[in-house]
Amino acid sequence: MLDFPRWKTIGISIILLLGILFSIPSFLPTKAFESLPGFAQAKVNLGLDLAGGSHLLLEADIADLRKTQLTNMEKTVRTAMRGDSGPDDDIAIGELSNAGGGISFLVRDQAQLDEARERLFSETQGAGLTGQRDWNINVVDSQRIVLTPTSAGQAQAVANAMDTARDIIDKRVNALGTREPTIIREGNDRVVVQVPGLQDPAALKELIGKTARLEFRMVDTNADPAEAAAGRVPVGSEIVPYAEGEGSGAPFEVLRRQVMISGEQLINAQQSYDPQSGQPVVSIRFDSGGSSTFAKVTAQNVGKRFAMVLDGKVLSAPSINEPILGGSAQISGSFSVASANALAISLRSGALPVKMTVVEERTVSPELGQDSIEKGVLAGIIATVAVLTLMLVVYGRFGGYANLALVFNVFLIIAIMAAFNATLTLPGIAGFVLTVGAAVDANVLINERIREELKRGRRPFQAVELGYTEASRAIFDANVTNVIAAALMFWFGSGPIKGFAVVLTIGIVTSVFTAVTVTRMFVAHWLRTNRPTSINI
Repeated sequence: MLDFPRWKTIGISIILLLGILFSIPSFLPTKAFESLPGFAQAKVNLGLDLAGGSHLLLEADIADLRKTQLTNMEKTVRTAMRGDSGPDDDIAIGELSNAGGGISFLVRDQAQLDEARERLFSETQGAGLTGQRDWNINVVDSQRIVLTPTSAGQAQAVANAMDTARDIIDKRVNALGTREPTIIREGNDRVVVQVPGLQDPAALKELIGKTARLEFRMVDTNADPAEAAAGRVPVGSEIVPYAEGEGSGAPFEVLRRQVMISGEQLINAQQSYDPQSGQPVVSIRFDSGGSSTFAKVTAQNVGKRFAMVLDGKVLSAPSINEPILGGSAQISGSFSVASANALAISLRSGALPVKMTVVEERTVSPELGQDSIEKGVLAGIIATVAVLTLMLVVYGRFGGYANLALVFNVFLIIAIMAAFNATLTLPGIAGFVLTVGAAVDANVLINERIREELKRGRRPFQAVELGYTEASRAIFDANVTNVIAAALMFWFGSGPIKGFAVVLTIGIVTSVFTAVTVTRMFVAHWLRTNRPTSINI
């Protein structure tokens, strides 16, 4: 027991000192915190229920996803029908139709029908682990191929789209500069978004609710305006309305369904200003493949019109006066600086694979969060004072060492949470109070074991040594099981449950360290200095 090396004492003291220093920023007012150097600006973030903020529940538009599936399959069919060995290996087909929820097209040369079917078969795949295909391929009327999505394929597409949507929403929210948003899936087609500290749900809705699906498509000059006004357009084209406040004359354009280039090939998007009008615009830049395609298409269609389509609405449809080289373009419209910046963020983060609709929104006021904090702090103070008093009365000096370790434990918990930018929620406060109440459990075991050894006639030094050695085994075993339970809550839980698990896990680790190692250091120093002949515990 007396053999407590100096290097170990110095190491423990440094850890305790760092715990105090790293916990201090979490207690500072906002202005004082912002004045700290960058490396010191780490503190515990408050969750939605404590700091206030915005809560949104988004639901996927499954019909929109079905339409996207058909569009993507059209691209796949066109690509598959182009041979790898050049034009001689191409399969000539008629216009593609997506009527009836499937894709159908005519193979002009019946001798190539089997080859066309084989190419499509290799392009479709199994729907996850179901063993079923995601598309059925059938031949009708001897020369027409019809592809229809299977139920298993549609279910897999929804699951993949929701996972991707969650990741994209996470990127967009973090681009606002907020910390520790909660973004989780709920059910098969919903996503919950909670952003602490953000009191403007309208701006949040505008940002994360925008699908940001950008497309460049050619205007169909062969369409008859009178026929289009009646809803009749040539095969392979469709009517696309103008965005609100855009366009002049007809409220729509007839566009080819085939997409020249899409937002998936963007590598950057920034809010800027039109050098001629001074109006806010969004400047975009394509990757090498997109730049090459854009230059090729505009060179082949000089004098024709193309449209910039965002989320199924035409922003503008200018004429191509000359080939657009360099891979850069400009999106103009009725933008403000804020809306242009929001669109740039959406385009940079990528398009949502499915349109998301807000079905629930609410704002948690900071006052409600402050009330929760005050009650949580009050509960923590009462629990701490009660524990400190009990330990001091029951165990005397050894209870005092346990109390001192408990104080260090509180600083260490806050410091570790700050270092990892963890978020403290109301359940997290409950976990914190629970940790304070349970932090002295180890010291109770140790002190009671020391009492037993003293009653058996052991000398003070032997009793203390055996008390710590024997009790430590039970302490570690008990806390390992607690950590496993907390880890499972973190892994399978979400939102507040994760917050509770994080605080509980950190509290368990720090309480074992302070209750066993730190108090042992205090006791060893006292025994070495005073060498008592008896212990009153």
